Amino acid sequence: MSQEDRFVDIEIKLAHQEDLVETLNQTIYRQGRRIDQLEAMVAALADHIRTLQSTRGGPVNEKPPHY
Repeated sequence: MSQEDRFVDIEIKLAHQEDLVETLNQTIYRQGRRIDQLEAMVAALADHIRTLQSTRGGPVNEKPPHY
């Protein structure tokens, strides 16, 4: 294998690695955005639950008055 062939092989491997790194960066970016969306949903649900609990005025497992 000549030195030029080795350089071509190295350039090919480098191009594949650059493509892989870009793909991984895009995946991480999308996952980060999704995590942000899910965290916002969890916060909204937690606020909703707190609001429901504060307006109900009693414990969730409280027996109805007819017992």
